[in-house]
Amino acid sequence: MDEQRDVIEILTHDHREVEQMFAELTALRGASDEQSRSRRKDVAEQVTIELVRHAVAEEAAVYPKVKEKVSEAEAERAKREHAEAEATMKRLEKLSPEDAGFDAELQTLMIEIREHVAEEEGEMFPQMRSIFSQEELVKMGQQVEAVKKMAPTRPHPSAPDQPPGDLVVGPIAGLFDRLRDAVTHRGTG
Repeated sequence: MDEQRDVIEILTHDHREVEQMFAELTALRGASDEQSRSRRKDVAEQVTIELVRHAVAEEAAVYPKVKEKVSEAEAERAKREHAEAEATMKRLEKLSPEDAGFDAELQTLMIEIREHVAEEEGEMFPQMRSIFSQEELVKMGQQVEAVKKMAPTRPHPSAPDQPPGDLVVGPIAGLFDRLRDAVTHRGTG
């Protein structure tokens, strides 16, 4: 039987995947050919999809438990950072790589996410390892994976991020986002 990954392993893996996408976006900066510009837009969209799904899963399955057993301030700080990044993603979503503000918004997003990741991996995750049992961490990991499957794929900065609103709006927004993505082929590049 496969040993299941715990929530920290899953979230850390997500962080590494996003960092790889950031590296590709940086390498493509300033590219003038159509294929590179198109790839840059595709990767920016994929980053947004992954970050939104990751953030929704953390807010639904991780932060309530962190708030309860680790630190309310830590959970609230992380949620504020998500809100800031989501607002940046919403602005970025409206731009193409040729737009003057694209690189600035992308750089802002990279800074926000890298700071958030450093705080989670440097502070929150070690605290979680010391407070939660391995079984609890695996169960949270299962919950994160389940939420990510239903989560929205586009930023919704005005959507509720606390129960019960997030539990109602999130899956509905996720369904509509995935339908819209299928029609536009977003996130398939």
